[in-house]
Parts: sequence; structure tokens; C-alpha cells
Amino acid sequence: MTQLEVPKAPLSPNSARSVQMKEKAAQIRKSFQRPKFWVLGFGWCLAACAGAANVIAFKSWHLYASHVTGSTSAMAFRLEGYHQGEYGSESLKEACFLVLSFLLGAFACGVLIDKNQVHFLGKAFYGLALVLNSTLLVLAAFLPGRLLPVCFVAAACGLQNAMCTSHFGAIIRTTHVTGTVTDIGSTLGRISMVYLRKGCRRSRLDDVERAEVGVDGRKLGVLFGLWSFYFIGGLIGIYMENVVPSPPQRVLLLPATFTGSLGVFYMACRQILKDYIKKLEKERFESDLEEAQKVLSHMGSRLQTLEHSDHLVVEWDAEMGHMFKALHEVETGFEILCHQHSQVLEQENST
Repeated sequence: MTQLEVPKAPLSPNSARSVQMKEKAAQIRKSFQRPKFWVLGFGWCLAACAGAANVIAFKSWHLYASHVTGSTSAMAFRLEGYHQGEYGSESLKEACFLVLSFLLGAFACGVLIDKNQVHFLGKAFYGLALVLNSTLLVLAAFLPGRLLPVCFVAAACGLQNAMCTSHFGAIIRTTHVTGTVTDIGSTLGRISMVYLRKGCRRSRLDDVERAEVGVDGRKLGVLFGLWSFYFIGGLIGIYMENVVPSPPQRVLLLPATFTGSLGVFYMACRQILKDYIKKLEKERFESDLEEAQKVLSHMGSRLQTLEHSDHLVVEWDAEMGHMFKALHEVETGFEILCHQHSQVLEQENST
């Protein structure tokens, strides 16, 4: 024989099924990655701001700013009443302008942020969007009348809601919690059914079921945090209204201060944040590369222990040398790419 062939022992049906289940469980775990803590904190704080703004809008003008569903239903209801002569055109105009204002706020976000995903390394103007959100709330706090101020609050809610569309596949809505509560209920239902099928004993869960429960548990943490902070923001808004002198819409300055400060900070420290995030990505890449090298080295040492396969060991050793060289080239290329990217950014800033 010119080439030594190492026969592969066939897997038993149970072993093959176990391997398939482990692969499926790994895919399920990769399907959802919980956002980083600072991203969660950012979303939760914005949810609290929206909760406070919505409560103050109703307290001040008896209109909810972020309830597009309710405003759309009110349009149909008021339109029917207008034709029946039961309502005037003023109530219909209020519902229409609230929906339009929310839409315009989301439109402004689409102009400033061209991707519906949180990504701080692109050209998206997150800082400007936050400052614009703050400006709308400040104007609403001082504008006279009833409809115009609440329309500014609705536009701020639309802008914020579009800005926080998604991150790592998790839908994040920070200005209303209907979808959030829906997702919490359906996720709890899935977890309950998994445990009920296994007699409420975790030890009976297989790998796939454990992965599903783990992913749903991480989703619950994100969703319940959003609902909780929205509720807390509403409480803060109500209690602050009792402290701040009349009129109550002045409390809108509280969420406006937070979003405005965050926007100014982001614009001032944008390059620092980008360098920090790139540093984290590079460290993670180097860690993965080092782990891959360790695995390949371990494979090489194990191959050397094979008996009667000297020719195969030589071939594998040569192939591993090529793999190590390729991995180092990938690392070098990654560093060059980062350097080129930083040069492009410097040129863009200079122009």
C-alpha cells in the first residue's frame, strides 16, 4: 500500500443521535446572544425616559404620546363619530397628528441612522439623534397649547424607538411595552411546556431542551428589564410632577437632560468609544486565534502517538505548518485592516 488508511469506526445509533443533539443545541445557543451590559443599561435607561415622558404627556394634556396603536384606533373611532355628528374635527385631528408625529420622529432616525441595528462603529449619528430627542422634549416642556407639545413628545418617542430597533437579534422597543409583554408571556409559555413534558424536573432535560430553556431565560432577562424600567420611569415621572412647580410638563426636562447629556458625551467621546470597541474586538480575535493554535498543537501531539503511521504523521505535520502560517497571515491582515480603517476615518474627519 502506498498510503496508510486509518479506518473509522462507525458510530452507534445512540452515539450518532447524541452528536446530532449536541450540534443542534450549539446552534440554538448561538441563535441569541444577550447584549452586553452597557447596551442593556443604555436601552433600559431610555425605556425609563420614555415611560416618564408618556406619563407626563397624559398628565399634562390627557393624551398618550407613544401609543400609536391607540391613536390609530382613535382615528377610526373619531372618523366614525365625525360622520355621525357626534364629535368635532378637533379630536380626529389630535389622533392623526399624534400618529404623524411619531412617524416623522422615526423618519428622522432613518435619516440619521441608516441601519436598523445598533452598531457604534459605523457612520450613524447616534449623538445627534439623542440631542434631537432631548431638544424635542425641551420644546414640549415650554410650548404653550395642548396638541403641539404632545406632538413633539410623540416625535421624540418615534425617534428613540427607531434608534433602538435591534441588537444581536433581540427586538428592543423602548417607548411601549405591548410587544415586550407579549414576548415575555410567550417565552414563559415555552419554558413551562418544556418542564411540564419532563415532569418539572430539570435533570430530565436533554441537551436541546436545556439550550432552548437557556436561550429563553436570557431573552426574559432583557425583556423583563425593559418592562421594569419603563414602569419605573412612569413612577418617577408621576412623583416628580408633585415636586416640580406647575406646569407638570416641566418634568419632561428630566428625561431631556439624560438623553441630551448622553448625546453630547457620545459626540465628544465618539473616537474614544470606537477605539475602545475595536480594541475589545481585536482582543477577542487574538484570544480565538490563540485557542485555535492550542487545539492544533494538541492535535499534532496526539497524531505523533499513532503507531505504524510515520508517513501520515509527516503529512499532517506539514499541513499543520501551513495552517499555522495561514492563521498568522489572518492576524496580520486583521491588523492591517484596522490600520487602514483608522486612516479612512481620519481622512473623513479632516474633510
